[in-house]
Amino acid sequence: MNDRRVLVFGSNGLLGQKVAEFLVRGTPASVTLSSVENTPVRPMEPAEYIQADITSKKDVRQVVAHSEPDVIINCAAITNVDACETERETAWKVNVGGVEHIIEAARRTGAMIVHVSSDYIFDGKNGPYTEDDRPEPLSYYGKTKLAGENSLRASGMNYLIARTMILYGFAPGVKQNFALWLIQSLEKQTPVRIVDDQFGNPTLADDLAYGLLRGVELGKTGIYNIAGRDIVSRHEFAVRLARAFNLDASLITPVKTASLRQPAHRPLKSGLITLKAEVELGIHPSTIEQGLAVLKNQISRGKRRAADSGPVPGQPHGRGKH
Repeated sequence: MNDRRVLVFGSNGLLGQKVAEFLVRGTPASVTLSSVENTPVRPMEPAEYIQADITSKKDVRQVVAHSEPDVIINCAAITNVDACETERETAWKVNVGGVEHIIEAARRTGAMIVHVSSDYIFDGKNGPYTEDDRPEPLSYYGKTKLAGENSLRASGMNYLIARTMILYGFAPGVKQNFALWLIQSLEKQTPVRIVDDQFGNPTLADDLAYGLLRGVELGKTGIYNIAGRDIVSRHEFAVRLARAFNLDASLITPVKTASLRQPAHRPLKSGLITLKAEVELGIHPSTIEQGLAVLKNQISRGKRRAADSGPVPGQPHGRGKH
């Protein structure tokens, strides 16, 4: 990263923490972190933390003016698909309005913008998808993510958009993702119903964070699919997770998506083809087993830290972040 100045929005979320950690510990970049919460979930010296709400044009402008970044990485989003369906105004303000505020502020400094999108921009009829396939979102969440992409693509700014899916991982104070929820449920011996007709790439958050920063380091622009190596059903991922954590897979019952009657439609036959990112960014996405081994190690270390220093700081946040 040389002597670049990097600003990370959504730094308290799962992906934001991973990006911040890579930047602070692995590069000489000058780093500013920002989230909607008043304080950082995990202080990362020497990075500066500034509270900002990306739905506020004033907040975004002030943080960008203060930090004068060469690169802005946007990890902030509402990712609860059903909540986006029922709370459309809020979803649009964060997932689209926030991107537009970042674009407007970035014009003043000429910063490159790195943004995270989703496989939910596709209808899931003909997956897995390449970067060039035609988007047809089924849900309002998918529509907001596509609109955010389109705002960037039309902005005339240098940008890198990373499409990803089924993001999982561990970091202090983050909201539950699919893997953490499943582990917690199975540890309590709670039976769970998992769909067996939704297919995609479970993606370790650390891999996505590394891919984003690799793209910046190499000066890449455009759209890249950055996701896990294996394309499986949610049910198969759940069973493999149970085995990796020595939990009872018999508690997992396969069901069809239609039976859940969720507010938002899901793409079923999805998945992202990551060949472009592998070739151009030189990244090697984790297999499910590799990713779960990393997750297991991170949870174990997190428990040890919590035992040594009291409760893990931070609370699950109402606004989801990648």
